[in-house]
Amino acid sequence: MAAAGSLERSFVELIGAERERPRHFREFTARVVGTASAVFGAVKYSESAGGFYYVESGKLFSVTRNRFIHWKTSGDTLELVEESLDINLLNNAVRLKFQNCSLLPSGVHVSETQNHVIILILTNQTVHRLILPHPSRMYKSELVTESQMQSIFTDIGKVDFRDPCNYQLIPTVPGLSPNSTTSAAWLSSDGEALFALPSAAGGIFVLKLPPYDIPGVASVVELKQSSVMQRLLTGWMPTAIRGDQGPSDRTLSLAVHCVEHDALIFALCQDHKLRMWSYKDQMCLMVADMLEYVPVNKELRLTAGTGHKLRLAYSPSMGLYLGIYMHAPKRGQFCIFQLVSTENNRYSLDHISSLFTSQETLVDFALTSTDIWALWHDAENQTIVKYINFEHNVAGQWNPVFMQPLPEEEIVIRDDQDPREMYLRSLFTPGRFINAALSKALQIFCRGTERNLDLSWSELKKEITLAVENELQGSVTEYEFSQDEFRTLQQEFWCKFYACCLQYQEALSHPLALHLNPLTNMVCLLKKGYLSFLAPSSLVDHLYLLPDEHLLTEDETTISDDADVARDVICLIKCLRMIGESVTMDMAVLMETSCYNLQSPEKAAEHILEDLITIDVENVMEDICSKLQEIRNPVHAIGLLIREMDYETEVEMEKGFDPAQPLNVRMNLYQLCGSSTAGYIVCRGVYKIANTRFLICRDLLILQQLLTRLGDAVSTTCGKTCKLSNLGELESSGCVEGAAGRVPSARESNLQHLSVLKLTDSGALMANKLASNPQTIMELFFHEVARKHIISHLFSQPKAPLSQTGLNWPEMITAITSYLLQLLWPSNPGCLFLECLMGNCQYVQLQDYIQLLNPWCQVNVGSCRFMLGRCYLVTGEVQKALECFCQAASEVGKEEFLDRLIRSEDGEIVSTPKLQYYTKVLSLLGIVGLPELIIQLATVAITETGDDWKSQAILRTCIFKHHLDLGHNSQAYEALTQIPDSSSQLDCLRQLVVVLCERSQLQDLVAFPYVNLHNEVVGIIESRARAVDLMTHNYYELLYAFHIYRHNYRKAGTVMFEYGMRLGREVRTLRGLEKQGNCYLAAINCLRLIRPEYAWIVQPASGAVSDRPGASPKRNHDGECTVAPSNRQIEILELEDLEKECSLARIRLTLARHDPSAIAIAGSSSAKEMVTLLVQAGLFDTAISLCQTFKLPLTPVFEGLAFKCIKLQFGGEAAQAEAWAWLAANQLSSVITTKESSATDEAWRLLSTYLERYRVQNNLYHHCVINKLLSHGVPLPNWLINSYKKVDAAELLRLYLNYDLLEEAVDLVSEYVDAVLGKGHQYFGIEFPLSATAPMVWLPYSSIDQLLQALGENSANSHNIVLSQKILDKLEDYQQKVDKATRDLLYRRDL
Repeated sequence: MAAAGSLERSFVELIGAERERPRHFREFTARVVGTASAVFGAVKYSESAGGFYYVESGKLFSVTRNRFIHWKTSGDTLELVEESLDINLLNNAVRLKFQNCSLLPSGVHVSETQNHVIILILTNQTVHRLILPHPSRMYKSELVTESQMQSIFTDIGKVDFRDPCNYQLIPTVPGLSPNSTTSAAWLSSDGEALFALPSAAGGIFVLKLPPYDIPGVASVVELKQSSVMQRLLTGWMPTAIRGDQGPSDRTLSLAVHCVEHDALIFALCQDHKLRMWSYKDQMCLMVADMLEYVPVNKELRLTAGTGHKLRLAYSPSMGLYLGIYMHAPKRGQFCIFQLVSTENNRYSLDHISSLFTSQETLVDFALTSTDIWALWHDAENQTIVKYINFEHNVAGQWNPVFMQPLPEEEIVIRDDQDPREMYLRSLFTPGRFINAALSKALQIFCRGTERNLDLSWSELKKEITLAVENELQGSVTEYEFSQDEFRTLQQEFWCKFYACCLQYQEALSHPLALHLNPLTNMVCLLKKGYLSFLAPSSLVDHLYLLPDEHLLTEDETTISDDADVARDVICLIKCLRMIGESVTMDMAVLMETSCYNLQSPEKAAEHILEDLITIDVENVMEDICSKLQEIRNPVHAIGLLIREMDYETEVEMEKGFDPAQPLNVRMNLYQLCGSSTAGYIVCRGVYKIANTRFLICRDLLILQQLLTRLGDAVSTTCGKTCKLSNLGELESSGCVEGAAGRVPSARESNLQHLSVLKLTDSGALMANKLASNPQTIMELFFHEVARKHIISHLFSQPKAPLSQTGLNWPEMITAITSYLLQLLWPSNPGCLFLECLMGNCQYVQLQDYIQLLNPWCQVNVGSCRFMLGRCYLVTGEVQKALECFCQAASEVGKEEFLDRLIRSEDGEIVSTPKLQYYTKVLSLLGIVGLPELIIQLATVAITETGDDWKSQAILRTCIFKHHLDLGHNSQAYEALTQIPDSSSQLDCLRQLVVVLCERSQLQDLVAFPYVNLHNEVVGIIESRARAVDLMTHNYYELLYAFHIYRHNYRKAGTVMFEYGMRLGREVRTLRGLEKQGNCYLAAINCLRLIRPEYAWIVQPASGAVSDRPGASPKRNHDGECTVAPSNRQIEILELEDLEKECSLARIRLTLARHDPSAIAIAGSSSAKEMVTLLVQAGLFDTAISLCQTFKLPLTPVFEGLAFKCIKLQFGGEAAQAEAWAWLAANQLSSVITTKESSATDEAWRLLSTYLERYRVQNNLYHHCVINKLLSHGVPLPNWLINSYKKVDAAELLRLYLNYDLLEEAVDLVSEYVDAVLGKGHQYFGIEFPLSATAPMVWLPYSSIDQLLQALGENSANSHNIVLSQKILDKLEDYQQKVDKATRDLLYRRDL
């Protein structure tokens, strides 16, 4: 529409109250000596408020940008708050109480110097000066990068309110007006604090405090009309009190304008005259009668003025303006003057404009060099704000401000709605009730109960619910009542609480003052309980909301350059307003419900039109029809209106600041509108626009249905209107939809998911830590994403309003809300809003939002489906999530978000876009842990691979992996066989083997056919078997079963034999030995199942550890790998060899069970080594059996047993007790355990039994036993001597000689000679003694000679001589008998 930028439009109120928690005020009390207690009946001043703006608040790169102070006074309390729209201020609210004093209305005045902010305060008894640091001096750097900073009130607790330099009692001067309600204060150019108070006689008292850093004394002067200055010095007693003034000259309103080294004091008095004094000259410079500018002033001249107000506005280019409000019953008049100065210090007023109003009670007004802003409060308790340009508005037409209405007094609840839910929704819908109203209502409702009022929004909701429910339950006296009765009772209590909230909301909404910053044109409305901001309305909203009388006088050229088109639009707007006024509450709810429930708004409009026609008793529809006849081209007018409401653009907004801008500039701009207050205001502005647009579209749809009935072809615009209706409902819901709290665990999980998707670098997904939690998803989006984009976009536009160094609030708030709506507009490129919700865990809200978009929005369809899929993942609806992900795939390559999703870090395209998309989604599903969905999605993705065998391998590997994870073994094997890449297939095969083995699902593992994979499986199992711990994993047993299943018995036997070998070598436990024996038995059984000629195996290489797969190579001293010999000899093992090994394994187990200490060495011991171990353990039977099996000599057995006998012979009782254990392990013919039989006896008997049982041809065992005994110096038992005499007496003699047993040798020789001669020959095993008829006999002459030689070596020993002689005698006797026998033999031969 034409000239939209220059149109004087209406404004709309945007509440800026914080909803998260009530503002926390730090409280301080000023106790001043000398103040009198309040007297009963004293004047009670009304509440007042005011504001202060910093001089550089409109400069773009100032620390005080968008920063201001506002305050409220009530009785003895002053509440000061510093606000910033850019940064969240800490400690920014204080409450000062002045003991025994009451603050004067408008008794607070703020000034700033280069280093300080000075607050001048007037009470009815005192004046105060508070000196605080200036914001520009609180920070070392001009560049502020924090999201929050300290307020100037942070250190106010250090202020000494009783410092005489900064406070003074107002003297009880005669003539000082005791009930004055106006005052003024200012700083002189010398730093003095000056306070002006009206006198009862019409003059002005000025109290001066010296500069805070210069010692001095306070003083008071009185300004009088007679221009005579009366100075009151110390002691406060005046020399002249009386003047020429009458009581009608009393001042009603004061204002001060500082010029160079003087101050001009303006006073509007009860006699309707304006007086101006010079403080420097202390004289009245001008008196002007205001009634001269009032048309009908006769009645006013006769009465004293009340309610007159005075405001000043200074412009460096235009000079000083005076705005005077003249109050009269039921009417009022604003007179605007410009102060004109002439020579000789003379002044006059140049009348510029007079503006008339019909409102009765003016609360406040503000003046600029071009406009008047006025605030009224009417008899119906309604707040009215208007503004007007007094220079160019010839018609005197005020521009309205559409105020925030109070919440509805009654809530209509249908039968299908829960009263509690509906009341809570109304109470906590953003923008309806402030936290303070709800908290106070809660405190009153729970009378007598201490309640914590510092509650967050969610905590307050819980407390209110609990309080109302407790009251309800406390009132119930009957235990049983119907559901209808309970519903009625519930509605009654909730209605009672709601009414209480409504009262407090109304009280806190009472207006107190306007705050206008002429530097930025920002207008604020100061109310009792909160602060609100006024923002300009858009052209469409302005026309739709404008009262009828204003619409009639609207300048048509501001709507369109074509007057006919402009008239058509105005007529169209009038028709829409008539329809809107006719729509009932039920009809409005029907349209809202239809849009929210995804039903056709067009059908709802048709239904509403039928109802309007049916109930039309005032012929409104006929009036509308007649009005429509005035529209020349309805389609064009409707199209123009729709285009004005549409924020659709074809170009996506820039996503960053211009890199050419300096860093400090970008950082400073980044803070713009960054506070929580600014975010809330902007979102309230969006809500207002969206809500109004929805109403316009609703009425427009109804009108289009009416036009269709009348035969006009407007169907082409219906679709666009329906879309805008849905958009209006959508944006409105986003502004009131609460943002869910971000749980840390959920946030971490979300960041993990986003990191998988490689989306954490997106500006929409990087969540910033805010000072307070946003209450709605719109605030969340604005703070964390949209604001940065909007500000950067505004500053990138060369003709944008923010490209200058100054700020203009109306232009700024309009631009920000407009661009925010563009970012929110679903039909525009990009989906930052949806990304923000996804990145901040707002899944429920995101799901609802997308569902509302689904029926009609065809932009970013794929992105919406993907994000909806993520929502379904979080809520556990996994099949719906999969369906959404699959639907989104069709839009890959068409939408920016999906393109960013599949973009690789290095920018290289490794596969088709769809395959990249599927890969990302599969990764996401993997993080969430949904293998079923991964399998389904990967199966779908395979259809997109075509001839890309690498991608196929990846996807089929993925399918295999998750089938295996789910325990779908058959499906996993099937997927494995379909993997086209042999390397990947082998990896998966290895994983299959390992996993199924760990799960003990060996039946499946063995039964799979492994077509073309048999050798690979065997190799994998063998490799695993040789690489892992034998007792933890059973890969050998698996391999054995694998071969048995396929009837390959030789391979099975080889596997088990190798298993047994390794068990003996590596597992030194009893369990290992047991398994070793079983392995050998299994191997034997395998060989017995095949034909004898094939019953053999190749002995597995025992080799070094490095020969086994997976083992680290062995190195020599130089660190070089040793080379294993390549000419290894192959050894064939037959069944007999396996049986021997099996026997050895059983014997090892026997030893281990008998002697656990031998387990560590028994496993890998050879048969010969085992004999030694068995002998040491006393298992002689087992040792003999082992020797016989492996054809080993029994010598070690006999030597060992002989040694044990020796030990027992000389051992104590402990040795005797221990011996019974190993004795019992050997099979004695009969064990005698009587007192007469000891363990030693049993051991000797066992030895004797073995000697008798295991005879050898050379009597080796006797020899070794005797040799062992003699070597230990043990006397030979008689049974042993007798036994050996029978078999080899000569060897016994040699043994005696070896161990120098000469006497025993002599006895043996004697006995042996006697036996040969026939005496006791049977004891020496001689069958036929010496005889001529018997065979020849012999004696061991060599041994006997050695004996004689040994005896003869020591001739001094008489005993040896005796022994030697004895042998000689024996031999001589023997020789005689031999000789005789020889002769007899010869004789016989001769015969």
